Amino acid sequence: MTNKNLHPSIQEFKAFVKKHPGLIKEVKRNGESWQDYYEKWVLLGEDDPSWEKYKHESNTTEQNSPSKESDTKKDKQELIQQFMKMVENVDLNKVEGHINQLNGAISNIQTLVGQFQEVKKQFPSKKANSNPLNINKD
Repeated sequence: MTNKNLHPSIQEFKAFVKKHPGLIKEVKRNGESWQDYYEKWVLLGEDDPSWEKYKHESNTTEQNSPSKESDTKKDKQELIQQFMKMVENVDLNKVEGHINQLNGAISNIQTLVGQFQEVKKQFPSKKANSNPLNINKD
C-alpha cells in the first residue's frame, strides 16, 4: 500500500514519526504497537511536550554511536526481552490441555489401527480375488 492510498491522518502520523526517530526505537525496544502511539498522537496532538523526548534521540545517538559489537549485544538483549515477554504470555494450562487432547487423539488412532490389524488377521484377503472388477479376464 503506497502513501497515496493511506488516510491523511496516517500520512501525517508517519511524517510525525520521521521527525521523532526516538519513537521508532521506543516501539522496537518495548515491543508495543504503533496503534497505541497513533491514538496518543491523535488525542494529545503533535505539539504535546511528551513527544519531546523522542525528537532529539537520533542526534545524541549519532554523536555517541556505539561500536557494531555493542549494537549486536543490544539487539540480542532486545530479542531475549521480547522472547521472555512472549513466554510470560503463554498460558501453561492451555498448553497442557492441548497436549492432553493430542494424546487422546493419538490413543484413538492407535486403537483403530489395532482393530484394523485384528480384522485383517481374521479375514486374510486372497490376492487372486482381491479386485472385484476382475471378472473373467481373457
